[in-house]
Amino acid sequence: MEVKQVMLNLTQFPVVLEKTILKEALEEMDKYGLGIVCIVKNDDKLLGIITDGDIRRKLLKFQKPFSSFYIDNAVDHCINDPVICYSNDSLKKAISLMGKNEVWDLPVVDKNKKLIGLLHLHQAISKILI
Repeated sequence: MEVKQVMLNLTQFPVVLEKTILKEALEEMDKYGLGIVCIVKNDDKLLGIITDGDIRRKLLKFQKPFSSFYIDNAVDHCINDPVICYSNDSLKKAISLMGKNEVWDLPVVDKNKKLIGLLHLHQAISKILI
């Protein structure tokens, strides 16, 4: 089974543009309840991701009021080189990559790093168990 058979499409998870402020990115993340938001350029090239855990670590690391984070650009707080996979990767390989890197989500990109989907561990496990 390949990643493309299980991945979420671009309308099923949060994606924001690079100039989006962090507050708006968090609101978008909250709408989907996945704990991740992908940040892209206008051409959908993946720039990075922000997860719930990233936000928690930022809050603990930097001693500034929470409200001051809201006006920052989301891209300033993202992981610029996230672990990714490709749509034709095997599901087994992708799940192994998730385990090795201790992540629940993998952005799915094409050969030009254009975001085309998201592999969420829950969907992957559900597909295997069915």
